Amino acid sequence: MRDSLTGSRIRERRQISGLRQAQLARQVGISASYLNLIEHNRRRIGGKLLVDIASALSVEPSVLTQGVEATLIAALREAAADAVGQKAEAEALDEFAGRFPGWAAVLAQMHRRVVSLERTVETLSDRLTHDPHLAASMHEVLSAAAAIRSTAAILAEPGEIEAEWRDRFHRNLHQDAERLAESSKALVAFLDESEDTGERRGLPMEEVEAFLEKRGFHLPELESGQDPVSLAQAEMASSASRSVARQVLDAYAADARAMPLEAVSQALEVDGVDPLRFAARFSVEVPTVLRRLAFLPEDVMPRPAGLVICDSSGSILLFKPAPGFAMPRHGEACPLWPVFSALNRPLVPIRKRVTLLGRTPADFDCFAIAWPQPVSAFGQEPVYRSAMLVLPVEEPGAATDLPVQVGTSCRICPRKPCDSRREPSILSEGF
Repeated sequence: MRDSLTGSRIRERRQISGLRQAQLARQVGISASYLNLIEHNRRRIGGKLLVDIASALSVEPSVLTQGVEATLIAALREAAADAVGQKAEAEALDEFAGRFPGWAAVLAQMHRRVVSLERTVETLSDRLTHDPHLAASMHEVLSAAAAIRSTAAILAEPGEIEAEWRDRFHRNLHQDAERLAESSKALVAFLDESEDTGERRGLPMEEVEAFLEKRGFHLPELESGQDPVSLAQAEMASSASRSVARQVLDAYAADARAMPLEAVSQALEVDGVDPLRFAARFSVEVPTVLRRLAFLPEDVMPRPAGLVICDSSGSILLFKPAPGFAMPRHGEACPLWPVFSALNRPLVPIRKRVTLLGRTPADFDCFAIAWPQPVSAFGQEPVYRSAMLVLPVEEPGAATDLPVQVGTSCRICPRKPCDSRREPSILSEGF
């Protein structure tokens, strides 16, 4: 009976940690749909996958596999550790949980709720701070409400209003009310997240990435010459996501024309994964090669490839996961990733072996380059972008130089010392 509830415990611990299903699935290298089956106890779990999930959730595997008592005591320990200005008798937790299981469960539940609410506040605060789409939606709602209030105040004033002006005010009131309703729907859709699927549909880029992930980041329609605009119109729900999707799909279609799938497959057999040779062979730029390799189907690409594209501010414009590879989207990523260091040397290709620190460190072979976007006038400052292809290392011991150690974010990075650290870590050295 205890083993059959492992999935429920995984779901509970994930919610406490503030992770979405898609995020946890990316970290452990499985699909969100498979994790959903595990969390609903429809798939048994054990071995390496259980250890990886426990590591991602920062708990011991026994917390996920043992009975309610062990989970309850672990939750009480977390509540005691998080208490500010209070010192709980940690040595008496077993006795407390045994003598007063009901009160212990209430305390653990309240702590979980507090943590969950704090995570929600942090997430919404981050989205309010960093996402211009949300700020624009909020501004649209407030401006529409102000316009309605102003028009209604005029109509409510005593005295007669000429019929022509009254009709005009009524028409304006109706239009502003429609605009408010539409803006409110868009805002609600933005904030609404599906916990079961782990997808976030309000952010345009994340909606595009969710669409690409469902398709395995490979689009045969564009390989065969279909118009990217029609595909974006058919698949995206909002005008913002359609606009973002058109940019991504236009680049995909151009890359596919410059590097046909069959020719790329043959080149991989001859050269292996060598972006510079590919650039010379197909007479294309290195960023084109990095994007193209990341979007190849699984039966063509010898290793699962991740991809990150950012602008010169460090904002992530596109993210494709790879097994064990994780990177936060909003301003917390480690600056030591080659995708960011490449911005210091535009047009210089960089290859680095990178170790992502954690309870189970992962090694990656990273290829990165930064390049300027075209300018439309003399004297105009170019906008730079950077791309990084991420490949899991098959033979970790084969590196000829020391790997660059990076963390998911400073807050949970065990590396000491680090000149790039922005805030102290909550973890000890050695993890």
